[in-house]
Amino acid sequence: MSDLSSRNNSGTERSTLCALVSVGCVSVGCLFAASPAFAQADLAGATAKLTLQVATAILGEKCRRVEAPNPVSFAAVALHRTFHDDFDAHPLADGRWASYYAGGAAWPEARYWGGEGSDFRRKTSYNGEQQIYVDPRYGGRETKPLGLDPFKVSDGILSITASRTPPALKAVLFNNEYVSGILTTQSRFSQKYGYFEIRAKVPVGTGVWPAFWMLADDGGWPPEVDIMEGRGQRPGDIVMTTHWRRPETQRVERCGFDFVVPDAATTFHDYGVLWQPDRITYFIDRQPVSEIKVPVGFHEPMYMIVNLAMGSKTLEGVGFVDGESPNIVAFEIDRVSAYQIDER
Repeated sequence: MSDLSSRNNSGTERSTLCALVSVGCVSVGCLFAASPAFAQADLAGATAKLTLQVATAILGEKCRRVEAPNPVSFAAVALHRTFHDDFDAHPLADGRWASYYAGGAAWPEARYWGGEGSDFRRKTSYNGEQQIYVDPRYGGRETKPLGLDPFKVSDGILSITASRTPPALKAVLFNNEYVSGILTTQSRFSQKYGYFEIRAKVPVGTGVWPAFWMLADDGGWPPEVDIMEGRGQRPGDIVMTTHWRRPETQRVERCGFDFVVPDAATTFHDYGVLWQPDRITYFIDRQPVSEIKVPVGFHEPMYMIVNLAMGSKTLEGVGFVDGESPNIVAFEIDRVSAYQIDER
């Protein structure tokens, strides 16, 4: 995903491929298998304290996959929890999440909830997305709330649901094919360094694009950390990518990998990233799977975003919505958590 408020004419540089190439980095997809050497005793929980294993080898300028576990070359990182939502209540009930993009500049409060141009805060047009993010207060082109709620909570599971736009609301919702939901913690919670994690099922289907990612809290873009993106047309294909800008050329670079989690659509898994001063490490079920030396520009605290987009021209394997796309699809989320690194 990419920040619509900061993109302008530079583009997002987001045409990530299954064989991912950037800055001389080449990755083919690899089959993921959990390793008990790194697994937590209870992955279903988000304990107040957490220990992760991180590679200690010197990093080059390219991202790389983390190879098979080797106790000699890994070190423990202790963390304490700083943010947690296990979705026992509606995500908008307590103000910890926003249901729209804030971007780099604040609008008058009323404009977030409707009127001409309000769709700018509720989709990323550059990506070719075909949904609009709604919530019960949002009125589309009008100022009266439409009462649309894509967020459902049941037995501690949040479902962000994308559904085809009702024909009677098509015009007022800027002619988008789907209504869906986004949650962000911008201006509510952000953190420099630490571990950020989602436990979720990754939905599939033509045009289906679920994601859990981070942007700088000051509204700048990049940096961007895509902790988990699903390629809807490729069940079990999980993308993890880092984006940054080279100051000498202003070119946006990216580097990352695809991982295959065969039951990702039907079973909850943990997808996380550990941001340390020297490296960024991606995790699946708390097993390190890839890492990159922290690129230039990662100076500001970052906030979390979780969303279900529909349609993409920038991420291969998602595609545009068509007659085969699901009429209703849900991104099921058990919890979202953040941890800070313990001081030594």
